[in-house]
Amino acid sequence: MNNPQNETVQIVDENNNEIAAVSRRLMREQQLIHRASYILVFNRAGELYVQKRTMTKDVYPGYYDIAAGGVVLAGENYEESAERELAEELGIEGVPLTHCFDHYFAGAANKVWGRIFRCRHEGPFALQEEEIESGGFMDVRQILDAAHSKLFTPDGIEILRRLYPGDGDQS
Repeated sequence: MNNPQNETVQIVDENNNEIAAVSRRLMREQQLIHRASYILVFNRAGELYVQKRTMTKDVYPGYYDIAAGGVVLAGENYEESAERELAEELGIEGVPLTHCFDHYFAGAANKVWGRIFRCRHEGPFALQEEEIESGGFMDVRQILDAAHSKLFTPDGIEILRRLYPGDGDQS
């Protein structure tokens, strides 16, 4: 497998305009804004597939993640990235993806313009062992409740709260 740190990533500004292409390593070191695809995989029952990230991930290692996906490579568009990432991470190919919205997230470890997609798949999945430790379907309310006590990727939870406003609130 190629070293992901050597991948060339599309860099953008705060308005999602392309400004450069640099290595993933440099993007992380300088905390540059980049693009990423997020694919939410739902089953027939409306449950969302949640994956546990490996400890070797370059950002949010060991966290739970509500989406398959990853950085958009230089020369790639969001849709191509989403299809590539879905095939690499979960072994899913040929399913229709529905565009939900674009979303900007700025956190301490990650600044990203994401395009959020959803699809339906029942499994089984072929998990990419370098990136995913385990996974399973969960009810969206259970995920949002669990995010108060377990480590979930903050960008993913922000996206989920945007999709399901009011769910999982403890107020």
